[in-house]
Amino acid sequence: RQLAGETFYFAYNLDFRGRAYPCSPHLSVVGDDLARGLLQYAEPRPVGEAGLRWLKVHAASLYGHDKLPLHERAEWVDAQLASGRIAAVASAPLDEENRAWLLGAENPFQLYAVACDLAAAHASADPAAHLSAIPVAQDGSCNGLQHYAALGRDEMGGRHVNLTPGERPADVYAGVLEVVKRKVAADAAEGEGEARELALQLDGRLVRKVVKQSVMTTVYGVTFVGMREQIERRLRELPELAAEVEAAAQPDRQYTRLASYLAKHTMSSLGEVFEPAMVAMEWLASCASAIGHEAGSPVEWTTPLGLPVVQPYHKPRRREIRTVLQRLTLSDMGTSDDEPVDVRRQVMGIPPNYVHSLDSSHMLMTASAAREAGIAFAAVHDSFWSHACDADALGALLRDQFVELHRPNLLQALLGEWRARHSCSLGRGAACEHFEGRAVRDVGDRDDDTRPRRCSQPGCARVRWDGRGGALQLPKRGNLDLDVVRQSLYFFS
Repeated sequence: RQLAGETFYFAYNLDFRGRAYPCSPHLSVVGDDLARGLLQYAEPRPVGEAGLRWLKVHAASLYGHDKLPLHERAEWVDAQLASGRIAAVASAPLDEENRAWLLGAENPFQLYAVACDLAAAHASADPAAHLSAIPVAQDGSCNGLQHYAALGRDEMGGRHVNLTPGERPADVYAGVLEVVKRKVAADAAEGEGEARELALQLDGRLVRKVVKQSVMTTVYGVTFVGMREQIERRLRELPELAAEVEAAAQPDRQYTRLASYLAKHTMSSLGEVFEPAMVAMEWLASCASAIGHEAGSPVEWTTPLGLPVVQPYHKPRRREIRTVLQRLTLSDMGTSDDEPVDVRRQVMGIPPNYVHSLDSSHMLMTASAAREAGIAFAAVHDSFWSHACDADALGALLRDQFVELHRPNLLQALLGEWRARHSCSLGRGAACEHFEGRAVRDVGDRDDDTRPRRCSQPGCARVRWDGRGGALQLPKRGNLDLDVVRQSLYFFS
């Protein structure tokens, strides 16, 4: 209440990857639906014809129709306006029918704010002259995979995440699901043993939500076990399957078997649809493993904007304290630079952290360009906001900045930085008598060529970039022309 009608600003913190977060713990742009529904720009602007269309698109997206083409979203809202529903909701949101309509939306509080704005514009003599302060969002399409597809110049993956133009928005989750369905159908028809048994139970019953979370978390380093658990939760929500499985002697075990089977197919399908992206993630993980094991260092890099990033993962320090009654073990959080690096966490962290350093760079580049263009900009990571009247201009800016961000070979620059940082401290390279060093223990069973070896020269943080069976060689890129992003309507929408 104290801030109602007042102009105020949000202070931001950058995390270690460069991602921006408001310092406010409650009311902010990264808050829940209620918090976002309360926020408006301090200075309203005339909405214009294009802005009116964007308000309608935004309203439909908030309701849950964000997978429709833009014109179909606007037409859906036009139908709601014509029926009087939006005006009724704006004037009497607690009426039983209006309340039910709002609660059927994915984001009811934000939708109510937009409904009030649309109702006011629709009721005015000149709707295009209506002053609107509503933030209109344009969201990336599985943004982590968009960055990986751009890094690898991945044509097929780029089509699935809307890097290339299309008449309708591509649905990456549905695309991966179709590949999974084909594999399950093939097992059901021609498979053997357990694979055929499980495929017969799943064939024809798979829906988009079964694989959605697994695809979404791929760039965040989800493991096979994590993917299996995600899929198992979704399988339990399928009524026909649940009725059949619950009747089995051991339903929990059967759910786990089904989820394990699907997780294997989902991982292999991701490798087919996003092959260059998956190769890039594996390369990053291999490099992180080499740096952790051979150099004994945390993984560091510099973002395209010049921000230094250091992964803060170290092994926890444990101390045992004996009291009269018991022994207590105290452990820190494993962030002290004095402790050895936690190589496992370094490896697991690099695929998501590197791409987060890129999406933060894209957001900050767009924010800077928007300021120069006089656009009031706000963002939640890969969701970029502006006045409705500025949505087209912001859309052009964010596409330009994405293309400029990825125009250099970022992985090549990253490898060059790592090679410079983790080279022979004596400047002799492979000719150095200490170069081969000693084998690192506790890295599993490996042959001599791939086993990490730490330099025997004290203080040297070199990595044998030409060793490890070629795993550290820069991955090849595809033939995607990044400039087509500028013509892709659904890249951000």
